[in-house]
Amino acid sequence: MPGTNLTREEAQQRAKLLTVDSYEIDLDLSGAQGEGGTYRSVTTVRFDSAETGAESFIDLVAPAVHEVVLNGDPLDPAEVFADSRIALPGILEGRNVLRVVADCAYTNTGEGLHRFVDPVDQQAYLYTQFEVPDARRVFASFEQPDLKATFRFTVKAPHGWTVISNSPTPEPEDDVWKFAPTPRISTYITALIAGPYHSVHSVYEKDGQSVPLGIYCRPSLAGFLDSDAIFEVTRQGFDWFQEKFDYAYPFEKYDQLFVPEFNAGAMENAGAVTIRDQYVFRSKVTDAAYEVRAETILHELAHMWFGDLVTMEWWNDLWLNESFATYTSIACQAYAPGSRWPHSWTTFANSMKTWAYRQDQLPSTHPIMAEINDLDDVLVNFDGITYAKGASVLKQLVAYVGEDEFFRGVQAYFKAHAYGNTRLSDLLGALEETSGRDLGTWSQKWLRTAGINILRPEIETDADGVITSFAVRQEAPALPAGAKGEPTLRPHRIAIGLYDLDDAAGGSGKLVRGDRFELDVDGELTEVPELVGRRRPAVVLLNDDDLSYAKVRLDERSLAFVTGHLGDFEASLPRALCWASAWDMTRDAELATRDYLSLVLSGIGKESDIGVVQTLHRQVRTAIELYADPNAREALLARWTDATLAHLRTSEAGGDHQLAWARAFAATARTPEQLDLLEGLLDGRETLEGLAVDTELRWAFVQRLAAVGRFDEAEIAGEYERDRTAAGERHAATARAARPTEEAKAEAWASVVESDKLPNAIQEAVIGGFVQFDQRELLAPYTDRYFAAVKGVWDSRSHEMAQQVVVGLYPSVQVDADTLAKTDEWLAAAEPTPALRRLISESRSGVERALRAQAADTAAAAAEQS
Repeated sequence: MPGTNLTREEAQQRAKLLTVDSYEIDLDLSGAQGEGGTYRSVTTVRFDSAETGAESFIDLVAPAVHEVVLNGDPLDPAEVFADSRIALPGILEGRNVLRVVADCAYTNTGEGLHRFVDPVDQQAYLYTQFEVPDARRVFASFEQPDLKATFRFTVKAPHGWTVISNSPTPEPEDDVWKFAPTPRISTYITALIAGPYHSVHSVYEKDGQSVPLGIYCRPSLAGFLDSDAIFEVTRQGFDWFQEKFDYAYPFEKYDQLFVPEFNAGAMENAGAVTIRDQYVFRSKVTDAAYEVRAETILHELAHMWFGDLVTMEWWNDLWLNESFATYTSIACQAYAPGSRWPHSWTTFANSMKTWAYRQDQLPSTHPIMAEINDLDDVLVNFDGITYAKGASVLKQLVAYVGEDEFFRGVQAYFKAHAYGNTRLSDLLGALEETSGRDLGTWSQKWLRTAGINILRPEIETDADGVITSFAVRQEAPALPAGAKGEPTLRPHRIAIGLYDLDDAAGGSGKLVRGDRFELDVDGELTEVPELVGRRRPAVVLLNDDDLSYAKVRLDERSLAFVTGHLGDFEASLPRALCWASAWDMTRDAELATRDYLSLVLSGIGKESDIGVVQTLHRQVRTAIELYADPNAREALLARWTDATLAHLRTSEAGGDHQLAWARAFAATARTPEQLDLLEGLLDGRETLEGLAVDTELRWAFVQRLAAVGRFDEAEIAGEYERDRTAAGERHAATARAARPTEEAKAEAWASVVESDKLPNAIQEAVIGGFVQFDQRELLAPYTDRYFAAVKGVWDSRSHEMAQQVVVGLYPSVQVDADTLAKTDEWLAAAEPTPALRRLISESRSGVERALRAQAADTAAAAAEQS
């Protein structure tokens, strides 16, 4: 039986047979304010068949099917409905009409039609999330991206509610909302959002064009909604994308809906984008958070063209969908007039690229254009390769063909394929036309092979410091054990930056770029004669401006100089590239954790980019907790925590850095005096000038105090009384699960593993509290319990809920050979599905990497003592 899966072959056969014209979907949500449960769904689909007498199927996940009528003939639901499919026997050549009446279920998993009750007003709020295969949880559908159709929704909702969909919102008649048909779009980007949402409206107007804009959130968040800032970013995106794409926004209106308990960052539903409502900031956040939110807004807006107007034929081109949106959203932030974040490529190098490098070194690494054989494959493929490596390679492609040529090709692509479906070859063909470049070899080496290259400079100088020889050596390391494919050398378009310290009288004292050379690197060794005869600079930086996707190593002299001057780079991007290189060396056991900590402590005080600072905070803690010699861990943590407190006390009052250091200090505070300070800041006995201990920061302090045993149920409950909101419920759940007692751990484990009643957001919060670095011994018994339970969880839960458990509860903090052995035993005996095997293998790889890094740090300690 198919279960809930769908293979590519089945989808291809169905697309060859059928052409879908339209859906009429009638949903009765009038009981949604009650207990939830189910709702009536009536779907009428009109489609054409290329053959008479053929058999096919339509997709539906529902507790009950009452009627199936095909071309006027009733079919017995008991005979034709099984698993997630309704069989359609005896289809007619030409037009067919199918009517399906079912009871579909509200969910609390963030899949299908999600139902949430706000503890503030006790009102229910609904939204749909359909990517990848979950429109079938709400209405009968041909659930694949290349069977586009028009969709006409009719919704009966409770009195006083608002209903939003892809088409403009109509006036309700007797609480029934009748939407006009959509353009031809795919099932997975249709949407319904319903409830007593608060809204703010505006309009985008330019050159006679007028697009209504809406922003929605729950009333309990309305006081925090900075709609002007969100509209400003949205308008910048409209201006920049329409100019670059030379194609007007393709839908009638553009709503952005901040919704609760959302699993992802956002979803590109056509004209009705859903966004996680944590982006409505209840407390002070750093500018890095606003930058990430803006990138998310622009990412989804870019999808209106690339993904919604023109859609992939099958999920193997998911990478192109997501990579294009990521690349163009970052480019918009970098280049759009008036953008607050012209340094966005620094953020990209600092966060997205490091995600890609990490993913590309796992045993599950795969070509950017992955082989997607079925839905199970794609559900675990929303990863760092699909998003971040793909976007990195698109940035490389832009440098390779030229920015103007790239966007001219994109313009031709949109015009040729509007409201249709495409393959990668369609875009590459358009780019070859505009650039004159043959992209066959480029695409074969970059898109159809896995793994990452390393670039190293090879420099020789004479006695006077003049360069006599310069070359770039490219390496293709062996792929991780278990990965498919062979190491591949690739063509790279890179820049080489030459940096010196401006230390002359009256100089800035900064590391500034004196010259830059851009070139193609191909093969194992690429000579760079342009640099011969020049005085060697203090720092030679390969892949300056971050044009290509490769791990970069500094030569010995540059590394020595950067170690003492990393914070002195005048520009933020070369700093970020050097920070990233140091972090990568630490993960690869080339740089000892203790040396990485010293490097960070020597340079972080000069780092002005708050996003880089916050990333360094996370990386240092990861390095100490997982990659350090266990015998040195406590001393390194003490050194780091002392530094966080020192920076907290000396940072600019009320500034972003002060807030970031407060959070970093709270994460590892450990001595009685440090924990006393946290308690004092909470109850007002202690203050730091400029530091607002607001709702979110209070919870950070409470969670740490709970994790070390200072706070228990009384204090957690007391904090929740101050914040009886959905966010407060999540934070309290994390704090309770973080307590260092056997009872707290057992309670948390039972609520997640032995029961399936928790909503997605609360389950995620409990898992986040359960796993604490400081509690390795307390958590040790759960390794065996994890392997005993994980397959049953995977088999019985929805994908999102199961993946939270599988990844979140894997014993990653137990960095020892026993964890590897138990993982291997389970992999050999459990017969997991490919998707589950992949997730477990990825987690195992993290432990294996940590063991290598610990050995390197232990060796460094021994060398210091010898």
